[in-house]
Amino acid sequence: MKRARIIQWAMLSTADHRRDSAGLRYVYPVVSRRAGGVSVGVNLNVNNACNWACVYCQVENLQRGAPPPVDLALLERELTAFLKAAVDGDFLAASVPPESRRLMDIAFSGNGEPTSAAEFAGAVDCVGRVLESLGLCDKLPLRLITNGSLLHRPRVQAGVRRLGALGGEVWFKLDRAEAAAMTEINGVPLTPAKTAANLARCAALAPTWVQTCWFALDGKAPDAAARAAYCALLAPLAGQLAGVHLYGLARPSRQPDAVRLTALAAGALTSFAAEIHKKTGIKVSVSP
Repeated sequence: MKRARIIQWAMLSTADHRRDSAGLRYVYPVVSRRAGGVSVGVNLNVNNACNWACVYCQVENLQRGAPPPVDLALLERELTAFLKAAVDGDFLAASVPPESRRLMDIAFSGNGEPTSAAEFAGAVDCVGRVLESLGLCDKLPLRLITNGSLLHRPRVQAGVRRLGALGGEVWFKLDRAEAAAMTEINGVPLTPAKTAANLARCAALAPTWVQTCWFALDGKAPDAAARAAYCALLAPLAGQLAGVHLYGLARPSRQPDAVRLTALAAGALTSFAAEIHKKTGIKVSVSP
């Protein structure tokens, strides 16, 4: 059997989320602010293709589309070899800052929308088998980081349902809640109603957090109307959601509109977090 290759590289940091840092096709480690340690990424979109084009996306050469067919056998070999190196080897000591030397999760993320892969549900099953074979089912959570736009598809629902059965959770993207702003930030025509419907579908299948990137565009922070629309979209779903991850800009955008973006002060994020909690009752975590 062909063995996956693990190589050494420079110390990881929250500012460096390269997908090829481990020399593997599908598996890559990052130091995640929101996860609080090392997140083992699963990148199904190895061709840098996504069905969205968010203005803050850090993926270079981003293109529209879906990923190529996923080699599930290779994914299983890579993930098995990497987790063995991380759990029993010296990966953490050699490549991770001392304060972050802990495995936090396995996350379907990467260079595009993971649920756009035809093999998404099979990939979830694959990761489940690896966790079981290594005795990590109750020790290493499984997460899906998604824009949620394909939750109306039965095969995507099947994958999310399986993820939920494995004890995993979903981080569902919601950056703005007004149609025009959603289109401008995420690069696709979106409606609050459709987004709310997909968010409700997701929450019924697996524990679901909303993830929101909050920043200034053209020097202007989201105004009171934008904040009110966001809270109004989430309020009816309050009892169904695990919480909100509110975060700022940590890594430079690689998109043409990068010059339009400005990080907000930590105080602006904590103030909005308090507003969300007050208006919806949903708990909010903040990563400036």
